[in-house]
Amino acid sequence: MNGAPDLRRVATPTVVGLTHVELTWLEKKIEYWIRFGQDVHEQILDRRRRVVSFPPHSVFAFVRWASNDFGTIISRIDIVRAISPGEPYQTLPFVRPGGDILLKAESWPKVERVLQIVDAIEAIGINPAEVSPHHWRHVHNRLAAGQEPRSYTVEQHRGILLRRRVEP
Repeated sequence: MNGAPDLRRVATPTVVGLTHVELTWLEKKIEYWIRFGQDVHEQILDRRRRVVSFPPHSVFAFVRWASNDFGTIISRIDIVRAISPGEPYQTLPFVRPGGDILLKAESWPKVERVLQIVDAIEAIGINPAEVSPHHWRHVHNRLAAGQEPRSYTVEQHRGILLRRRVEP
């Protein structure tokens, strides 16, 4: 890699500034997972629960699904930007302290559509965690309005990467 330290090894849950996400997996009952994003720490709480931590400004997708004897009771995806200490944030269940919510979708058809968009971005060779936050907001707004979002392109991504090089 580029000489950057492996934060996964040096970060601990007590490191200030990380965003912590509690994940639960009880097969076919409660299934919370990260669809994309690079965590820098993982703490296993028990066989079914763990906490993953993300550094400031990183983007991740948090999927929550739960059911009871009558069927699905929650199906949700949130694409979140981890915040820096002192930065304003929105609260989100199981995310501490919270984050900048770029996209949120509820109900399986909408969640499935977001997952298809994520798959399409990966299919063109782009890590969804590196996609412009503005694009995720665009996707959220278009889906909320019942319209099809524009596709993310390699050219857009090159522009975002160039912009990140010159921004402080």
